[in-house]
Amino acid sequence: MLYLFSSSDLNHSLFVFFALFFVLCYEAINGFHDTANAVSTLIYTRAMSAPFAVIMSGVFNFLGVLLGGLTVAYAIVHLLPNDLLLNSSSKHALAMVFSMLLSAILWNLLTWYFCLPASSSHSLIGAIIGIGLTNAMITNSSLVEALNIPKMMNVFLSLVFSPIVGLIISGSLIFLFRFFLKNKKNFHHIHMTPLEREKKDGKKTPPFLIKAALILSSIGVSYTHGANDGQKGIGLLMLVLIGIVPSGFLINLNTSKKEILYTKNTINQLYKYYSTNKVIIIKNISNQKKNNYPIKNYNYFKIIRNIKKTRSLLSKIYNYNELSIEKKFKLRHFFLFLSENIDQTIHLLNVSKKEKYFLEESKVNILKSIEYAPMWIILIIALSLSIGTMIGWKRIVVTIGEKIGKKRMTYGQAMSAQITASISIGIASYTGIPVSTTHILSSSVAGAMLGDGNGIQVNTIKNIALAWILTLPISILLSSFFYRIMLLFI
Repeated sequence: MLYLFSSSDLNHSLFVFFALFFVLCYEAINGFHDTANAVSTLIYTRAMSAPFAVIMSGVFNFLGVLLGGLTVAYAIVHLLPNDLLLNSSSKHALAMVFSMLLSAILWNLLTWYFCLPASSSHSLIGAIIGIGLTNAMITNSSLVEALNIPKMMNVFLSLVFSPIVGLIISGSLIFLFRFFLKNKKNFHHIHMTPLEREKKDGKKTPPFLIKAALILSSIGVSYTHGANDGQKGIGLLMLVLIGIVPSGFLINLNTSKKEILYTKNTINQLYKYYSTNKVIIIKNISNQKKNNYPIKNYNYFKIIRNIKKTRSLLSKIYNYNELSIEKKFKLRHFFLFLSENIDQTIHLLNVSKKEKYFLEESKVNILKSIEYAPMWIILIIALSLSIGTMIGWKRIVVTIGEKIGKKRMTYGQAMSAQITASISIGIASYTGIPVSTTHILSSSVAGAMLGDGNGIQVNTIKNIALAWILTLPISILLSSFFYRIMLLFI
C-alpha cells in the first residue's frame, strides 16, 4: 500500500491519500447508514443488546466483504464507460474521483441526519452516471455512449424490482407464520411486540427459539450486506486507483507466469474459434442488420484485429510489469473489448452448449487479469464498513422499528423482514447484482406489516419513497456540479 505514495510528486501523493481517505469515509458512512438496517430489528425486539448487536453486525459485515468475491465490485467499475476511464488525463481522473465521492458522501449524510433509510448504492450509481453524462456534454460526444447502457439497465432493474420482491416475499412469509404457527405452543409469542411480551409475561427478551431465529436472520443480513455493499466499496476504490494510479492498477501486476501463459493460450484458442467460424459469424451479422437488430461495436474483422494485437502484446512477456503504461492501457482495452464481444457472439449465434461453455470460460480467463483487488484493499474496505456499523445506527433503528407500521413491530414481522432481506441480498451478491440493503429491508418491514393486517404509516412511507426517488437525480446533479467545479481548479 505504501508504494502508492512513493511518487516524488508531493501533490500527486496528497491526492492519492485524500482519495483513499474519502473512499474509506464513504464506506464507513455506508456502514452506519445501511447496516443499521441489519441490527434495527434485532435491537428493537430486544433479542440482543445494542452494543453486542452492532459488534456482531460489524464482525459479519467484515466477513461478508472478505469472502463475498468481486462480482458486484466490477458491476460498479464497468458502469463507467471503458473509454472514459482509460482515456482521461490525470486532471480529469482526479475531478471524476473527488466529485463522485463528495456527492455520494454528502447525500448519505443528509439522509442519515433526517433519519431516512436512503440507499448508498443509489447515491454511488447516481454519482457515476453524473460523471458520464457531464463528460459527454463537455466533450460534445454522444449521450447514449456516455454510459454503459446494458450494465446500467441491469442495475436499474435490480434497484427498482428488489424492494417490490422484498415486500411481496415478506408479506407472504408473515402470512405463513400466522397460518402455521398459531397453534404451536413454542411459537405462540411470535406475534407479540416486545412491550406486549413484557406486560403479559414480565420478560423483556423474546423466547429462546424466537431469539435464536432473530439473531441468525440478523447475522444473515449483516453478512450479505457486507458481501454486496462491501463489494461496491471495493469497486469504488479500484475505480479510483485505476483513474489516479493507472500504472499500478490497470492490470494485476501480481499475475503469475502460469496465469499469463494460460491467458495466452485462451487468446490463441479464441483466434482459432473465430477463424474457423468466420463465414457463419459474418452471415449472422448480415442477417441481424437486415432485421435492424442493433449490433453495438460488433465487427468480425475488428475482433480478429484485436485478438492479433492482444497476441502480439502478450507474445514476449511473462510478467505484466514488463509492459509500459501505454501497453497496459492497450491490453486492458483489448481484454474488455474481447469480453464484451464474446457476450455478443453468444447472443448473436446459435452456439452449441459446448461452444457456449468454451466462450464463457474464455471470458472468465481473459478478465482475471483486470477484474481483481489486492488483499489490502479488501481488508481496509472490510474494516471501514465494520467500524462504520458500530456508530450512528440509532437514528435508523427508530424509523424501522416504529415509524413504518401503524403498530409496533412484532417478533414475527422482524423475522420475516430479516429472512427476506438476507436471502434476497445473498442471491443478488452471488449473481453480481448491486442492490440496496436499505430498500429491501424497509420494503420487507412494510410487507410484513401489511401481511399481518397492521397497516403502514403513510407519511413515513412517503418520506422513504421520496428519498428513494430523489437519490438518483440529486446524486447525478451533485456529481455533475462538483465535476465541473473541480475541472476549473484541479
